[in-house]
This record gives sequence, structure tokens and C-alpha cells, in this order.
Amino acid sequence: MLKHFGFSIFFTIVCLAISAYWGYTHGPEAGIRTMLTALTVTTILAIMEVSLSFDNAVVNASVLRNWDHFWKMLFLTVGIIVAVFGMRLIFPVAIVAVTADMGFVEVVKLALNDPKTYSQRLMDHHPEIAAFGGSFLLLVFLNFFLDEGKDTHWFKWVERRLASLANVPAMSVFIALIALLIMAANVDEAKRLVVTMAGIWGIVVYVGVQVLSHLLGGEPEVDEDGNSIDKQGNIVPGGVVKAGIGGFLYLEVLDASFSFDGVIGAFAITSDVVIIMLGLAIGAMFVRSMTIYLVDKGTLDAYIYLEHGAHYAIGALAFIMIASGTGLHVPEVLTGLIGVAFIVWAVIASIQYNKRQIT
Repeated sequence: MLKHFGFSIFFTIVCLAISAYWGYTHGPEAGIRTMLTALTVTTILAIMEVSLSFDNAVVNASVLRNWDHFWKMLFLTVGIIVAVFGMRLIFPVAIVAVTADMGFVEVVKLALNDPKTYSQRLMDHHPEIAAFGGSFLLLVFLNFFLDEGKDTHWFKWVERRLASLANVPAMSVFIALIALLIMAANVDEAKRLVVTMAGIWGIVVYVGVQVLSHLLGGEPEVDEDGNSIDKQGNIVPGGVVKAGIGGFLYLEVLDASFSFDGVIGAFAITSDVVIIMLGLAIGAMFVRSMTIYLVDKGTLDAYIYLEHGAHYAIGALAFIMIASGTGLHVPEVLTGLIGVAFIVWAVIASIQYNKRQIT
């Protein structure tokens, strides 16, 4: 256990120390009380990020289990830097900089010196963020179940019908566009075009990553025993996306889509961007560790419905993001609990399945 989570624990201690220092030395009410508040909020944000992203870890593991050591290490090193600093710090700043026609450095100063104004400007663009992230996650959900070759079904009466629709060309894109049109029809008219474009970009990015993966080598063929083989007939690992640049980009965009909801939700708890970054960074690091733990322990093979539960959680999050983009308020606690509930349910169902197989 320490092998997989040791660095995450060390990283957590460092982040909490920085959080304590920041609370003790910054702000008009700097001192012991502010320091304790900063530590509490950082911990809450970290727990929230893990609960929101547990299904992300399962999907990451389903892709990562087919990778070699090099790509796993790249995911843990470069990937975590991109996840923490890129998606949870730089990307929100970039959104405000572009939409408010401000310089990047100017926005950083605004975030540090006037966090309430910064958070308000970011929240003003929540519909566009929700449209992009919701569209991408909806396609992740749909393409897992819209697979005619998929023979393992949890909720058979639903999943068999979804699998039968796989023969319809671009069915997942069709459903995602319908969801996007419904969302666009329920936002302010002034926002309608930009929300629609953001959602379309979410679809384009998802399909683009798949295209890039195909151009870089694509999926291997499958033999009669269900094993993935290369052109020479040698057995090779298969997966959702081929390991390499395409797969790495897929995981990073997937993480970005999850992080949108976490960043927006974090501003409902505090407007201090430093505390937000530290809390979400801890959560992101633990999600990375959970991913490697699931891969090394073969958890996905041991719990047959775990991947199904994760994708149902992703589908729920996608619809929640799309709904929240129209102005509907969904508590962050509910969003996190839905993901955890599906994962726990899937584990219990898998254990029951294993018992039936033994008897």
C-alpha cells in the first residue's frame, strides 16, 4: 500500500504545510485561525476531488493496464504536472484572460489580490465549461456501451439495447448533439451560440483524439480467442485507446473534463485560488496513485462490473454538467456521492457475480 500511496502521502504533507503557511501569512485576518481554516478547506477540497474523480481512476486504469512501464511513468510524472498546474490552475486563468480580454499575468494578479472578482468572472463562463466537459464525458460514457462486441453486461436490459445501436453510424455523436441542443435551448439567448460552440468543441476533441490514436497505429486486430494481435499475429495488449501519444492525450483530456466540475465546485467553498490549487492537487495525486494501484492489483479483472460502474458514474456526471450549464444547481456533495455510489454498487455486484461463478 505504501508503495502506491507513499508519494501521495508525502505530497499531501507538503501541500498542507504550504496551505498552513499561506493561511498564517496572507490575507487581512492572517494568523492561527486563518491557518486552521486554510488547512480545513484544503482537506475538504482534496476529499471532494477524490470523490468526484474515483470513477476517473477506474477508467484511467482500464486504459493504463495495457501500457508499458515507460508510459505509466510518463502518466505519473508529466501527467500529474499537466493535471495539477495545467488543468487546475493555468486553464481557469486562461479562460478568464481570453474572455475578459486581459493579459495572463494581469489575471494571475487578479486571482491572488482579488479572488472574488476572479471567481465571479470564471463562474460567468460556467455554461461553456459545462458544455465542453459534459459533451466529452457523455461520449466517453456512450462509446463504452455502444459496442456490439461487448458481451459482459451489468444491467442487461439496458446495455444490450445500447449495444444493438452500435450498428447505427455515429450514434454516440448523434445523442451527444441532441443533449447539446437541449442544453443550448435552455440557456440565455446571449450565451446560446458560445455554449453550442463549446459543446461542439468537446465532441471534436473526443473524436480528434480517437483519430490521432488511429493515425499513430490504431487498435490491433482481435483473434478468435479474443486476444489483440498485431500484423505479424503476435498477441499485443488492447485497450480503449492505443498506448502512446493518442492514449496519453485521451487521459489528459478526460482528466480535464473531470477537473472542470471540481474547479467550479471549489469556488463555492472558497475563493482563494492558492488553497483551491493545493486541495485539488492533493486529490489529483491520489487519483493517480489509485489508478496505478488498480492496474498493479488487477482490480478490474477481479471486479467484473467495476468498469461499468465507473462509466455509469461518468454518464451521470456528464448529464449533471449539462444540466448545471443551464442554471440548474446541483450540490457538489450529490455529484460526488453519485460517483462513489455507482462504484460501490458495482463492487458489490461483482462480488456477488464471483460467488455465483464459484457455486
